Amino acid sequence: MKILVYGINYAPELTGTGKYTGEMVEWMARQGHDVHVITAPPYYPQWAVQNGYASWRYRKEQGAATVWRCPLYVPKQPSTLKRLIHLGSFAFSSLFPLLGQRSWKPDVIIGVVPTLFCVPGMRLLAKLTGAHTVLHIQDYEVDAMLGLGMAGKGEGGTVARLASRFERSGLHNVDNVSTISRSMMNKAIEKGVDPSRVIFFPNWSEVARFRDVDAAQVAALRTQLGLPADHKVLLYSGNVGEKQGLENVIEVADRFRDRPWTFAIVGQGGGKARLEKMVADRGLHNVKFFPLQPYEALPALLKMGDCHLVIQRRGAADAVLPSKLTNILAVGGNAVITAEAQTELGQLCTTYPGIAVCVEPESVDALAAGILQALAMPEENTVAREYAERTLEKENVLSQFIADIDAQRTGGQVDPHAAVGERKYGDQS
Repeated sequence: MKILVYGINYAPELTGTGKYTGEMVEWMARQGHDVHVITAPPYYPQWAVQNGYASWRYRKEQGAATVWRCPLYVPKQPSTLKRLIHLGSFAFSSLFPLLGQRSWKPDVIIGVVPTLFCVPGMRLLAKLTGAHTVLHIQDYEVDAMLGLGMAGKGEGGTVARLASRFERSGLHNVDNVSTISRSMMNKAIEKGVDPSRVIFFPNWSEVARFRDVDAAQVAALRTQLGLPADHKVLLYSGNVGEKQGLENVIEVADRFRDRPWTFAIVGQGGGKARLEKMVADRGLHNVKFFPLQPYEALPALLKMGDCHLVIQRRGAADAVLPSKLTNILAVGGNAVITAEAQTELGQLCTTYPGIAVCVEPESVDALAAGILQALAMPEENTVAREYAERTLEKENVLSQFIADIDAQRTGGQVDPHAAVGERKYGDQS
């Protein structure tokens, strides 16, 4: 198939949507598909365009896929207004290379959210070429915005109403909507999407890479980062932004400052400077900040963690499913997850006892108790590892996704019980 992938985040970004989109494209190309990508220069999670790229010019790259990089505005300190300008700038600049794909005539256009602003252009190209459209939801932007209070007056405000209408228009006018969790699938259906058009496409893990991590590599990385050999490592790795609520990690670190523990925060993002100031103001020596580590070092980094911190604010847990969790499970790590009991993550922890510790979001007491519980668990979390091996293996996930798209575009039906989609939370077989 000729497949056009359209989204703001892409490789070589190391975390979140860009990581998964890059891996998906590489896999598709290896399977013999002809893949084009329209994206932006890499900027996330640092909120700064990486060296070797420019934010204000177009660039074409040839590799496993043909990639067009489009200009965009990248704010140093994202706010609601600046984020909207940021997303809108990419939607506008990318429209020109997008419509240039008319002569190529893609069979399938996969739009990756964020950003919803790109959906009108995607639909226009589909009308001009007859392409099948798939909108893949990595992040319900509007729900996250409302849940975190970024739209001002909540769901009843003018901005919120307009954003919700725009979102529904995008969801209702594509051929298929795919997303990464069962609860996010249900959310699409609640927003009016026909259930027969919804595809389950979870984030995956290269499970084999995390199955047997070399102890010598773990020790070498620990030495490189300067982490005391006799300390427990409480690890957060990923975006250091506003929707995580990482200030509570600093509060817990203050509470446990006399224990032989090191809180390692690995990553970049708009909230990092504020957290660093909190640590400095309190004179905490048990919190260390590190930049994102190379992808090759990820298995050793995750294996190093005695307790993994999967932190989100209240209201974000079903709108944004943390991608970091897949590899934590694959490495057999013990995690503390902040999520309400009724959310996807809460259901996961209830249905698979021992897979992780789920605690109330935005509660320092709950987080502290959860950390103590996680540190008391067996070092090798076999429940987590076995779950990853059964449901998150990369080859299975991507093969099923392509099969589902092909079935839909040729008039067949998606089998909701096939391959990776067969295991619902009530089924532990």
